[in-house]
Amino acid sequence: MKGNPIRGAGYLLRGLQMLPDPQIRPFVLVPLLTNIVLFIGAIWLLFSQFGGWVDKMISAFLPDWEWLSFLHYLLWPVMAVLVFVMVYYSFTIVANIIAAPFNGFLSEKVEKRLRGDVITDEGWKAVVALIPRSIARELSKLAYYLPRVLFLLVLSFIPVINIIAPFLWLLFGAWMMAIQYCDYPMDNNKVSFKNMKLMLKSDRLTSIGFGGLIQLGMMIPIVNLILMPAAVVGATIYWVEAHASVEIDLNQKKLER
Repeated sequence: MKGNPIRGAGYLLRGLQMLPDPQIRPFVLVPLLTNIVLFIGAIWLLFSQFGGWVDKMISAFLPDWEWLSFLHYLLWPVMAVLVFVMVYYSFTIVANIIAAPFNGFLSEKVEKRLRGDVITDEGWKAVVALIPRSIARELSKLAYYLPRVLFLLVLSFIPVINIIAPFLWLLFGAWMMAIQYCDYPMDNNKVSFKNMKLMLKSDRLTSIGFGGLIQLGMMIPIVNLILMPAAVVGATIYWVEAHASVEIDLNQKKLER
C-alpha cells in the first residue's frame, strides 16, 4: 500500500493549527457548535445506557446456561468496545449530516485561503445553496457505509472471529473518517464520489493515518469538540497538497482524448 500514515496524521494537526486563522475563524463556528451539542448528547447517552446495552448484547449472544457464565467476563470488554464504537459512529453520522453544508462552505474558504484568493463572506445564501448537494453527498456516503457496517456487525457475533472485531471496526472507522472529511474539498471541486474513493485508495496509508488520528481524537474529551472543523481544514490541506494536481492531470487527459 502506498502513502505515509505519519504524513496523513500531520494534516489533521495542521488543521488544528489553522483554526484560529482570522480569515477562516468565522466559518468554523457552526460546525464547532454542532459538534459540541451532539457529542455532549452522545456522552450523556453512553453514561446512562452503556452498561445495560453491553449486558443485553451479551445476553443475546450467550445462551442462559450457568456453566457458560464465565464467558460473560471474557465477552464484556469486547462488547463494551463494540457498543462504544457503534454509538460513536451513529452520532458521527448525525453530526456530519447536520453540519454538511457548513463543512462544505468552510472547506471552500480554507481552499481559497491556501491558494491565496481573497475570502469574502457570501452569507447564508451561499450556505443554503449548498444544502441539497451536501445532503445528497452525505446520503452517498451513508449508502457506502451501511452495508459494510452491517457486515462488521455480523462478524462481531461469530465466535472466534469476533475477537478481532474491535480492530476491524477501528480500521474501518479510520477509512470512513478519511472518506467523510476528504469528501468536502473534493465535492467542492466536482470530484465524483467514485473518483474520490479511488484517489484516497491510491494513497491509502496516508488516508488511514489521517482518518485514524481523527478517530482517536474523537474519543478524547474536550479535544473531540473541535475535531470536526479541524478535520475539514486538514482534509482541505490534504486535497490541495496531495490530490488537486492529480485531479487536474486526470481532467487534462480526458480532454486530450
